[in-house]
Amino acid sequence: MREEDEKMRLRTALLATTLMAAAPVAASATTITGPYINLGGGYDLTQTQHAHFSPTTQADGSESNSGTSSKFRHKDGFTGFGAFGWGFGNGLRAELEGVYNYSQINHRNATPVAGSTSGSDQSYGGFVNVLYDIDLKQFGIDAPITPFVGVGAGYLWQHYNPITTTYANGNVNRVGGTNGGFAYQGIVGAAYDIPSVPGLAITTEYRMIGQTFTDGAYSSTSWNGSGVHKGNVNFDHRFNHQFILSLRYAFDTAPPPPPPAPVAPPPVVAPARTYLVFFDWDKSILTARARQIVAEAAQASTHVQTTRIEVNGYTDNSSARGGASGAKYNMGLSIRRADSVKAELIRDGVPATAIDIHGYGEQHPLVPTGPNTREPQNRRVEIILH
Repeated sequence: MREEDEKMRLRTALLATTLMAAAPVAASATTITGPYINLGGGYDLTQTQHAHFSPTTQADGSESNSGTSSKFRHKDGFTGFGAFGWGFGNGLRAELEGVYNYSQINHRNATPVAGSTSGSDQSYGGFVNVLYDIDLKQFGIDAPITPFVGVGAGYLWQHYNPITTTYANGNVNRVGGTNGGFAYQGIVGAAYDIPSVPGLAITTEYRMIGQTFTDGAYSSTSWNGSGVHKGNVNFDHRFNHQFILSLRYAFDTAPPPPPPAPVAPPPVVAPARTYLVFFDWDKSILTARARQIVAEAAQASTHVQTTRIEVNGYTDNSSARGGASGAKYNMGLSIRRADSVKAELIRDGVPATAIDIHGYGEQHPLVPTGPNTREPQNRRVEIILH
Protein backbone atom coordinates (compact mmCIF):
# COMPACT_ATOMS: atom_id res chain seq x y z
CA MET A 1 0.00 0.00 0.00
CA ARG A 2 2.80 2.42 0.90
CA GLU A 3 4.63 1.72 -2.34
CA GLU A 4 1.36 2.41 -4.18
CA ASP A 5 1.10 5.77 -2.36
CA GLU A 6 4.60 6.64 -3.51
CA LYS A 7 3.79 5.73 -7.11
CA MET A 8 0.58 7.77 -6.94
CA ARG A 9 2.48 10.86 -5.75
CA LEU A 10 4.97 10.42 -8.58
CA ARG A 11 2.20 10.11 -11.18
CA THR A 12 0.40 13.18 -9.78
CA ALA A 13 3.55 15.28 -9.93
CA LEU A 14 4.28 14.14 -13.49
CA LEU A 15 0.76 15.09 -14.54
CA ALA A 16 1.11 18.54 -12.96
CA THR A 17 4.37 19.15 -14.85
CA THR A 18 2.77 18.01 -18.11
CA LEU A 19 -0.20 20.37 -17.65
CA MET A 20 2.12 23.31 -16.96
CA ALA A 21 4.07 22.51 -20.12
CA ALA A 22 0.86 22.39 -22.14
CA ALA A 23 -0.57 25.69 -20.88
CA PRO A 24 -0.84 28.29 -23.68
CA VAL A 25 1.29 31.42 -23.33
CA ALA A 26 1.08 34.40 -25.67
CA ALA A 27 4.80 34.77 -26.34
CA SER A 28 7.36 33.97 -28.99
CA ALA A 29 10.17 31.53 -28.24
CA THR A 30 13.75 32.76 -28.35
CA THR A 31 17.19 31.19 -28.37
CA ILE A 32 19.56 32.37 -25.65
CA THR A 33 22.77 34.08 -26.69
CA GLY A 34 25.10 35.18 -23.90
CA PRO A 35 24.78 35.04 -20.09
CA TYR A 36 21.67 34.16 -18.11
CA ILE A 37 20.60 33.28 -14.58
CA ASN A 38 17.95 30.82 -13.44
CA LEU A 39 16.27 30.54 -10.02
CA GLY A 40 13.65 27.98 -9.14
CA GLY A 41 12.21 25.41 -6.82
CA GLY A 42 9.57 22.77 -6.55
CA TYR A 43 8.49 19.39 -5.27
CA ASP A 44 11.00 16.64 -4.46
CA LEU A 45 10.11 12.97 -4.25
CA THR A 46 12.92 10.68 -3.07
CA GLN A 47 12.63 6.97 -3.71
CA THR A 48 12.77 4.48 -0.85
CA GLN A 49 16.38 3.83 0.25
CA HIS A 50 18.02 0.66 1.43
CA ALA A 51 20.29 0.95 4.47
CA HIS A 52 22.84 -1.63 5.57
CA PHE A 53 23.85 -1.62 9.28
CA SER A 54 27.16 -3.19 10.35
CA PRO A 55 27.55 -3.83 13.20
CA THR A 56 24.21 -3.13 14.79
CA THR A 57 22.14 -3.76 17.89
CA GLN A 58 18.81 -5.39 17.24
CA ALA A 59 15.68 -3.93 18.75
CA ASP A 60 15.17 -7.05 20.82
CA GLY A 61 18.44 -6.41 22.69
CA SER A 62 20.71 -8.89 20.88
CA GLU A 63 23.86 -7.80 19.09
CA SER A 64 24.85 -8.85 15.56
CA ASN A 65 28.20 -8.27 13.87
CA SER A 66 26.91 -9.64 10.57
CA GLY A 67 24.73 -6.58 10.02
CA THR A 68 21.12 -6.02 9.12
CA SER A 69 19.21 -4.15 6.41
CA SER A 70 16.25 -1.79 6.48
CA LYS A 71 14.25 0.34 4.05
CA PHE A 72 13.71 4.04 4.75
CA ARG A 73 10.66 5.53 3.07
CA HIS A 74 10.66 9.24 2.19
CA LYS A 75 7.59 11.41 2.29
CA ASP A 76 7.18 14.95 0.93
CA GLY A 77 10.12 17.21 0.17
CA PHE A 78 11.18 20.28 -1.74
CA THR A 79 14.09 21.50 -3.83
CA GLY A 80 15.61 24.88 -4.69
CA PHE A 81 18.40 25.85 -7.04
CA GLY A 82 20.21 28.74 -8.65
CA ALA A 83 22.21 28.61 -11.87
CA PHE A 84 24.41 30.85 -13.98
CA GLY A 85 24.78 29.89 -17.62
CA TRP A 86 25.78 30.89 -21.11
CA GLY A 87 23.82 30.40 -24.31
CA PHE A 88 25.76 29.90 -27.53
CA GLY A 89 22.99 31.08 -29.87
CA ASN A 90 22.59 27.71 -31.60
CA GLY A 91 20.42 26.04 -28.96
CA LEU A 92 23.28 24.81 -26.78
CA ARG A 93 23.68 26.11 -23.22
CA ALA A 94 26.14 25.38 -20.41
CA GLU A 95 25.61 26.34 -16.77
CA LEU A 96 26.88 26.01 -13.22
CA GLU A 97 24.18 25.14 -10.70
CA GLY A 98 23.91 25.09 -6.93
CA VAL A 99 21.10 22.95 -5.49
CA TYR A 100 19.45 22.18 -2.15
CA ASN A 101 17.08 19.24 -1.53
CA TYR A 102 15.04 18.41 1.58
CA SER A 103 12.96 15.31 2.23
CA GLN A 104 11.01 13.94 5.21
CA ILE A 105 11.54 10.32 6.30
CA ASN A 106 8.55 8.74 8.04
CA HIS A 107 8.87 4.97 7.91
CA ARG A 108 11.36 2.15 8.34
CA ASN A 109 10.52 -1.50 7.77
CA ALA A 110 12.17 -4.89 8.02
CA THR A 111 12.87 -4.47 11.78
CA PRO A 112 12.46 -7.35 14.23
CA VAL A 113 10.31 -5.25 16.58
CA ALA A 114 7.60 -2.80 15.54
CA GLY A 115 8.31 0.87 16.02
CA SER A 116 7.87 4.39 14.65
CA THR A 117 10.42 6.35 12.59
CA SER A 118 10.73 10.09 12.05
CA GLY A 119 13.35 12.41 10.69
CA SER A 120 14.53 14.10 7.53
CA ASP A 121 17.51 14.41 5.26
CA GLN A 122 18.94 17.10 3.05
CA SER A 123 21.44 17.24 0.22
CA TYR A 124 23.33 20.20 -1.20
CA GLY A 125 26.04 20.71 -3.75
CA GLY A 126 26.53 21.66 -7.37
CA PHE A 127 26.28 20.47 -10.98
CA VAL A 128 27.74 21.36 -14.32
CA ASN A 129 24.88 21.11 -16.83
CA VAL A 130 24.77 21.00 -20.62
CA LEU A 131 21.37 21.73 -22.18
CA TYR A 132 19.89 22.02 -25.66
CA ASP A 133 16.92 24.20 -26.62
CA ILE A 134 14.73 22.65 -29.33
CA ASP A 135 13.54 25.18 -31.92
CA LEU A 136 10.10 23.91 -32.92
CA LYS A 137 10.06 26.09 -36.04
CA GLN A 138 12.53 23.75 -37.70
CA PHE A 139 9.79 21.12 -37.54
CA GLY A 140 7.17 23.50 -38.96
CA ILE A 141 5.58 24.12 -35.53
CA ASP A 142 4.95 27.77 -34.65
CA ALA A 143 4.47 27.44 -30.88
CA PRO A 144 5.15 29.95 -28.07
CA ILE A 145 7.35 27.51 -26.14
CA THR A 146 10.92 26.22 -26.34
CA PRO A 147 11.36 22.64 -25.08
CA PHE A 148 14.79 21.70 -23.80
CA VAL A 149 16.70 18.66 -22.58
CA GLY A 150 19.89 18.42 -20.59
CA VAL A 151 22.29 16.37 -18.49
CA GLY A 152 24.46 17.29 -15.54
CA ALA A 153 27.22 15.90 -13.35
CA GLY A 154 28.42 17.11 -9.97
CA TYR A 155 28.89 16.45 -6.27
CA LEU A 156 26.30 16.37 -3.47
CA TRP A 157 26.65 16.17 0.28
CA GLN A 158 23.99 14.07 2.03
CA HIS A 159 23.03 14.87 5.63
CA TYR A 160 20.63 12.92 7.89
CA ASN A 161 19.11 15.18 10.58
CA PRO A 162 18.99 12.50 12.30
CA ILE A 163 16.52 9.65 11.74
CA THR A 164 15.14 8.21 14.97
CA THR A 165 13.39 4.86 15.30
CA THR A 166 11.61 4.18 18.62
CA TYR A 167 10.67 0.52 19.10
CA ALA A 168 7.69 -0.82 20.99
CA ASN A 169 10.01 -2.45 23.58
CA GLY A 170 11.56 0.92 24.48
CA ASN A 171 14.78 0.53 22.49
CA VAL A 172 15.89 3.39 20.25
CA ASN A 173 18.08 3.62 17.12
CA ARG A 174 19.36 6.85 15.60
CA VAL A 175 21.06 7.39 12.21
CA GLY A 176 22.91 10.60 11.36
CA GLY A 177 25.93 12.18 9.75
CA THR A 178 27.08 13.89 6.56
CA ASN A 179 28.92 12.43 3.58
CA GLY A 180 29.39 13.46 -0.05
CA GLY A 181 29.54 11.67 -3.37
CA PHE A 182 29.27 11.87 -7.15
CA ALA A 183 25.81 12.78 -8.51
CA TYR A 184 24.24 13.15 -11.93
CA GLN A 185 20.95 14.37 -13.33
CA GLY A 186 18.74 14.34 -16.41
CA ILE A 187 16.55 17.34 -17.28
CA VAL A 188 13.44 17.73 -19.46
CA GLY A 189 11.55 21.02 -19.59
CA ALA A 190 10.07 23.90 -21.53
CA ALA A 191 10.52 27.68 -21.42
CA TYR A 192 7.80 30.32 -21.94
CA ASP A 193 8.92 33.87 -22.80
CA ILE A 194 7.25 36.79 -21.05
CA PRO A 195 6.67 39.34 -23.85
CA SER A 196 6.43 42.37 -21.54
CA VAL A 197 9.93 41.76 -20.12
CA PRO A 198 12.52 40.92 -22.82
CA GLY A 199 14.85 38.17 -21.66
CA LEU A 200 12.56 36.89 -18.90
CA ALA A 201 11.04 33.41 -19.16
CA ILE A 202 9.12 30.96 -16.99
CA THR A 203 10.35 27.38 -17.16
CA THR A 204 8.86 24.09 -16.03
CA GLU A 205 11.11 21.08 -15.57
CA TYR A 206 11.28 17.47 -14.53
CA ARG A 207 14.62 16.33 -13.11
CA MET A 208 15.89 12.95 -12.04
CA ILE A 209 18.94 13.12 -9.74
CA GLY A 210 20.96 10.02 -9.01
CA GLN A 211 23.72 9.62 -6.43
CA THR A 212 25.82 6.50 -6.89
CA PHE A 213 27.84 6.36 -3.70
CA THR A 214 29.06 8.39 -0.73
CA ASP A 215 32.59 8.88 0.49
CA GLY A 216 32.14 7.14 3.83
CA ALA A 217 29.52 5.59 6.10
CA TYR A 218 26.95 7.26 8.33
CA SER A 219 26.75 6.66 12.08
CA SER A 220 24.22 4.43 13.83
CA THR A 221 23.64 4.54 17.59
CA SER A 222 21.33 2.18 19.46
CA TRP A 223 20.12 2.27 23.08
CA ASN A 224 18.77 -0.87 24.68
CA GLY A 225 18.85 -2.70 27.97
CA SER A 226 22.51 -3.65 27.59
CA GLY A 227 23.71 -0.09 26.99
CA VAL A 228 24.74 2.12 24.09
CA HIS A 229 25.99 0.53 20.87
CA LYS A 230 27.53 2.30 17.89
CA GLY A 231 27.97 1.16 14.30
CA ASN A 232 27.97 2.22 10.66
CA VAL A 233 25.24 2.64 8.05
CA ASN A 234 25.70 2.56 4.28
CA PHE A 235 22.91 3.64 1.92
CA ASP A 236 22.57 2.32 -1.61
CA HIS A 237 21.89 4.28 -4.82
CA ARG A 238 19.64 7.29 -4.21
CA PHE A 239 17.14 8.74 -6.70
CA ASN A 240 15.28 12.07 -6.50
CA HIS A 241 12.36 12.96 -8.80
CA GLN A 242 11.80 16.72 -8.96
CA PHE A 243 9.08 18.90 -10.51
CA ILE A 244 10.24 22.49 -10.78
CA LEU A 245 8.97 25.95 -11.66
CA SER A 246 11.60 28.64 -12.22
CA LEU A 247 12.33 32.12 -13.57
CA ARG A 248 15.12 32.56 -16.09
CA TYR A 249 16.58 35.86 -17.25
CA ALA A 250 18.89 36.24 -20.25
CA PHE A 251 20.94 39.46 -20.11
CA ASP A 252 21.85 39.85 -23.78
CA THR A 253 18.59 38.87 -25.39
CA ALA A 254 18.43 40.90 -28.57
CA PRO A 255 15.14 41.51 -30.36
CA PRO A 256 14.64 39.28 -33.34
CA PRO A 257 16.09 40.73 -36.53
CA PRO A 258 13.59 42.55 -38.72
CA PRO A 259 12.26 40.54 -41.58
CA PRO A 260 14.24 41.00 -44.76
CA ALA A 261 13.00 43.71 -47.05
CA PRO A 262 10.93 42.32 -49.86
CA VAL A 263 12.95 41.87 -52.98
CA ALA A 264 11.46 43.83 -55.85
CA PRO A 265 10.71 41.44 -58.67
CA PRO A 266 12.56 42.15 -61.89
CA PRO A 267 10.54 44.10 -64.40
CA VAL A 268 8.42 41.86 -66.51
CA VAL A 269 9.44 42.10 -70.13
CA ALA A 270 6.50 41.36 -72.34
CA PRO A 271 7.39 38.79 -74.96
CA ALA A 272 7.67 40.08 -78.51
CA ARG A 273 4.57 39.59 -80.62
CA THR A 274 5.03 38.55 -84.23
CA TYR A 275 2.67 38.90 -87.16
CA LEU A 276 3.28 37.26 -90.55
CA VAL A 277 2.23 38.83 -93.85
CA PHE A 278 2.52 36.63 -97.00
CA PHE A 279 2.99 37.74 -100.62
CA ASP A 280 2.35 36.33 -104.05
CA TRP A 281 5.37 35.19 -106.04
CA ASP A 282 7.57 38.08 -107.22
CA LYS A 283 5.08 40.61 -105.70
CA SER A 284 5.40 43.30 -103.04
CA ILE A 285 1.81 44.44 -103.15
CA LEU A 286 -0.31 43.71 -100.07
CA THR A 287 -3.33 41.46 -100.51
CA ALA A 288 -6.60 42.19 -98.70
CA ARG A 289 -5.74 39.54 -96.11
CA ALA A 290 -2.28 41.04 -95.67
CA ARG A 291 -3.79 44.49 -94.95
CA GLN A 292 -6.00 42.91 -92.24
CA ILE A 293 -2.96 41.40 -90.55
CA VAL A 294 -1.06 44.71 -90.71
CA ALA A 295 -4.07 46.49 -89.18
CA GLU A 296 -4.13 43.94 -86.32
CA ALA A 297 -0.44 44.56 -85.67
CA ALA A 298 -0.95 48.33 -85.69
CA GLN A 299 -3.86 48.08 -83.24
CA ALA A 300 -1.90 45.71 -80.94
CA SER A 301 0.98 48.20 -80.80
CA THR A 302 -1.36 50.72 -79.17
CA HIS A 303 -2.62 48.27 -76.50
CA VAL A 304 0.73 46.94 -75.26
CA GLN A 305 3.85 48.80 -74.26
CA THR A 306 5.74 48.83 -77.54
CA THR A 307 9.15 50.49 -77.82
CA ARG A 308 9.80 49.67 -81.47
CA ILE A 309 8.36 47.70 -84.35
CA GLU A 310 10.67 45.55 -86.44
CA VAL A 311 9.60 44.83 -90.04
CA ASN A 312 11.68 42.10 -91.77
CA GLY A 313 11.17 41.10 -95.40
CA TYR A 314 12.01 37.70 -96.97
CA THR A 315 11.69 35.80 -100.28
CA ASP A 316 11.86 32.18 -101.30
CA ASN A 317 14.93 30.96 -103.26
CA SER A 318 13.22 31.16 -106.65
CA SER A 319 13.62 34.34 -108.65
CA ALA A 320 12.29 36.13 -111.71
CA ARG A 321 15.93 36.70 -112.61
CA GLY A 322 18.08 33.64 -113.20
CA GLY A 323 21.71 33.08 -112.41
CA ALA A 324 23.83 34.93 -109.88
CA SER A 325 21.70 38.06 -110.12
CA GLY A 326 18.69 36.14 -108.67
CA ALA A 327 19.88 36.45 -105.05
CA LYS A 328 20.56 40.18 -105.50
CA TYR A 329 17.12 40.64 -107.04
CA ASN A 330 15.46 38.78 -104.13
CA MET A 331 17.28 40.99 -101.60
CA GLY A 332 15.72 44.06 -103.21
CA LEU A 333 12.32 42.35 -103.38
CA SER A 334 12.44 41.60 -99.62
CA ILE A 335 13.15 45.28 -98.90
CA ARG A 336 10.26 46.40 -101.12
CA ARG A 337 7.94 44.04 -99.28
CA ALA A 338 9.11 45.49 -95.92
CA ASP A 339 8.53 49.01 -97.26
CA SER A 340 4.98 48.09 -98.28
CA VAL A 341 4.21 46.86 -94.79
CA LYS A 342 5.78 49.96 -93.20
CA ALA A 343 3.66 52.24 -95.37
CA GLU A 344 0.51 50.34 -94.39
CA LEU A 345 1.43 50.58 -90.69
CA ILE A 346 1.84 54.34 -91.02
CA ARG A 347 -1.57 54.57 -92.69
CA ASP A 348 -2.96 52.63 -89.70
CA GLY A 349 -1.58 55.25 -87.28
CA VAL A 350 1.84 53.90 -86.31
CA PRO A 351 4.57 56.60 -86.12
CA ALA A 352 7.21 56.14 -88.82
CA THR A 353 9.97 56.72 -86.25
CA ALA A 354 8.90 53.58 -84.37
CA ILE A 355 9.41 51.31 -87.38
CA ASP A 356 12.70 49.65 -88.41
CA ILE A 357 12.81 47.72 -91.66
CA HIS A 358 15.25 45.04 -92.82
CA GLY A 359 15.51 42.91 -95.93
CA TYR A 360 17.03 39.45 -95.76
CA GLY A 361 16.24 38.08 -99.22
CA GLU A 362 16.49 34.32 -99.39
CA GLN A 363 18.10 34.04 -95.91
CA HIS A 364 16.33 32.47 -92.94
CA PRO A 365 13.59 30.54 -94.75
CA LEU A 366 10.57 29.61 -92.70
CA VAL A 367 10.39 26.26 -94.54
CA PRO A 368 13.66 24.68 -95.78
CA THR A 369 13.49 23.75 -99.47
CA GLY A 370 15.64 22.67 -102.34
CA PRO A 371 17.15 25.25 -104.74
CA ASN A 372 14.91 27.37 -106.96
CA THR A 373 11.71 26.33 -105.15
CA ARG A 374 8.64 28.47 -104.91
CA GLU A 375 7.50 28.26 -101.28
CA PRO A 376 4.57 30.55 -100.27
CA GLN A 377 5.51 30.57 -96.56
CA ASN A 378 8.98 31.87 -97.31
CA ARG A 379 7.56 34.86 -99.22
CA ARG A 380 6.74 36.87 -96.14
CA VAL A 381 7.24 39.91 -93.95
CA GLU A 382 7.55 39.51 -90.16
CA ILE A 383 6.11 42.34 -88.01
CA ILE A 384 7.70 42.07 -84.57
CA LEU A 385 6.40 44.26 -81.72
CA HIS A 386 9.09 44.92 -79.06
